[in-house]
Amino acid sequence: MTTKIILSLIITCLLSPICKAQADKNSELYKTILSKDSLLFNVGFNTCDIKQYENLLSENLKFYHDKDGISDKTKFLYDLKNGLCKSPETRQVKRFLVKESTEVFPLYRNGILYGAIQNGEHLFYESKESEPGSAKFSNIWMLENGDWKLTTSLSYGHRAYEVQKTDNSIFDNDKDIKKWLKSNNIPTLGIGVINEGKLQQIKVYGNLIDGETAPYNTIFNVASLTKPVTAIVALKLVSLGKWNLDEPIYNYWTDPDVADDPRNKKLTTRHILSHQTGFPNWRYSNKSKKLNFHFEPGTQYQYSGEGLEYLRKALESKFGKPLNQLAKELIFDPLTMTDTQYIWNDKIDESRLAAGYDNKGNTYETVKNKTANGADDLLTTVEDYGKFLVSVMNGVGLSEKVFEDMVTHQVATKNGKHFGLGFEIYNFKNGDYALSHGGADKGVQTIVFIFPKTKKGLIIFTNVNDGYKVYEKILAHYLGEQGKEIFEIETVE
Repeated sequence: MTTKIILSLIITCLLSPICKAQADKNSELYKTILSKDSLLFNVGFNTCDIKQYENLLSENLKFYHDKDGISDKTKFLYDLKNGLCKSPETRQVKRFLVKESTEVFPLYRNGILYGAIQNGEHLFYESKESEPGSAKFSNIWMLENGDWKLTTSLSYGHRAYEVQKTDNSIFDNDKDIKKWLKSNNIPTLGIGVINEGKLQQIKVYGNLIDGETAPYNTIFNVASLTKPVTAIVALKLVSLGKWNLDEPIYNYWTDPDVADDPRNKKLTTRHILSHQTGFPNWRYSNKSKKLNFHFEPGTQYQYSGEGLEYLRKALESKFGKPLNQLAKELIFDPLTMTDTQYIWNDKIDESRLAAGYDNKGNTYETVKNKTANGADDLLTTVEDYGKFLVSVMNGVGLSEKVFEDMVTHQVATKNGKHFGLGFEIYNFKNGDYALSHGGADKGVQTIVFIFPKTKKGLIIFTNVNDGYKVYEKILAHYLGEQGKEIFEIETVE
């Protein structure tokens, strides 16, 4: 394709109705192009990873800059190496995509996708304290032998950024973070930041298997962060008048192991969501490997994954649908959580999966559940789970009464904390509170916090047994004094 044709194509797309059929922001194409943008800039440009650029640029690249003229691939890489990246250790310039400005338009020939145009705006910071510069860009990505390559790029309209400065409250020095993660043996770290009731920042650091750089839409197994999703399925059904928090569960399901124990007729959804079932965490911890009650339901706290599985089976029995389908109808589809599943199916893009690691760097076998587990093994991304948490924070689909029950102390846990419904509750010295939950499994350490009063939140995903060791620094960075207070609560003996 000649330069004249390419430029004509971009201009036509910018000015004509021909490109109004842009890719949906939840489509695979849109996510793929944003993933390539993330690798090109967050990994390549921001950290001077020249090899990353070489891998993503077509041999036929043409780069048009309204200040610096025209470059081919050789000149572009030479200028980068000997200009901005000549002294990467002292380099300050960082590029950030204005994500909401991004448009992606598919290119077809005879009905077959062969490329895409990406239009958008990005910001460039000379230093943390400086005001950013702004520019528009148009990129043409082409499929070359099955791989997406940047073939043409226009950067134009450079000016001082005139809108209120975007808050890039993220670890700003990617190079230092890479060193920090390496020193802590953290293969992949995902962070999501919620501010003003919206998911504001998504950043994923590290690598996938075989050294592949982890994209922004990396898929994580989040272990027990599955439980809040199952809880919200139930609470949305309660809000719709289709389920009752205090109705005995045995009306819909009784586990054969406890069928002869009269305490099973006292068990309710409220007990399950506040971990007052009396069940062990998992039945396999018992010598008999059978489920049993350790105490009367509703009389004390004991964390239990079995409880959420019990709830799953009761919901599936009443509604005649698997939990994954119920969640899809009530949560995943309404929130466009297209990368979230309880089960392993052909919708999971394994190339984006963060495999779990032990402390010695060995990978665990990937869990591929064919049946949902109400307590464990949810597959999701930082973005998808962030959407979920924002909806919970804002009470989407929850009645006022159900939301109040969710954030009310149901039972004391430890160190002054309590469980509400589906989430643990932290109360702070300044009168604020947070809903929280964590996940821990082989090759998984995850934790989230949302602050319904102040509309902020934090998501931390890691894929290694001891990923929790990076929590303190992240909590302090993003949550300030409240982050320090959380860590103090957790470390009290």
